[in-house]
Amino acid sequence: METVAHRQLVWIVDRSADCRAQLQRQLDAHQFDVRTFADARDIERRLARERPSIMLLERLFDGEDGLTICQRIRHSGDDVPIIFLSALNSAQDRIAGFNIGADDYLGKPFDTEELVARMHALLRRRSALPSGAPQFDRPAFQFGDCELIFASCSLYRAGKKIELTSGEFAVLSALARHANRPLTRERLIELAHGPDYKASERSIDVQISRLRRLVERDAENPHHLQTVWGYGYVFITP
Repeated sequence: METVAHRQLVWIVDRSADCRAQLQRQLDAHQFDVRTFADARDIERRLARERPSIMLLERLFDGEDGLTICQRIRHSGDDVPIIFLSALNSAQDRIAGFNIGADDYLGKPFDTEELVARMHALLRRRSALPSGAPQFDRPAFQFGDCELIFASCSLYRAGKKIELTSGEFAVLSALARHANRPLTRERLIELAHGPDYKASERSIDVQISRLRRLVERDAENPHHLQTVWGYGYVFITP
């Protein structure tokens, strides 16, 4: 059996208590940490507080289809990996899931070994992405008198190139990709450098301080790179 370097956190979001309990036992045996939820209420708020490596999401909930939940997450700019597990398993159902932003779709009933193999494959694809690589199609991001160019990993201010370290660019681009969404320091480290990157939260504070001096008109009273006290940081636009 393939193993991962550490226990990955998996969320199971399913209205069936039996399904949640059985799948939790099976994934625990495969060395995953598991949290279960009976519904997807306030899921964006949950995602801001804690980041799963993968979300296993059912389609059927009282009052809301899992497609709508997935669409809401994607429209918020969140790229959390999502695998649908559902009895709704026609070709049209699977196509709808992929079109709405799911990373994979597996019909119920399913073989646990196949699910685990798909989860490992998804984790490998995600870990192969370059650190700080943008997850959206926008080639550049403008704010104030600054322009962030993703393809060349460059920052310009008033037309003049500003030198950034690779770590500073990764942090700034992660904040830009999630503009107007508060991020914990831990989540910002994960978005900038990947889930296995080891860094102190203090290092993020140092990078934010330097970035403020580079992009803000007044680094002591920042407009864009703002602190969310007791939580983390948020990139404010415009």
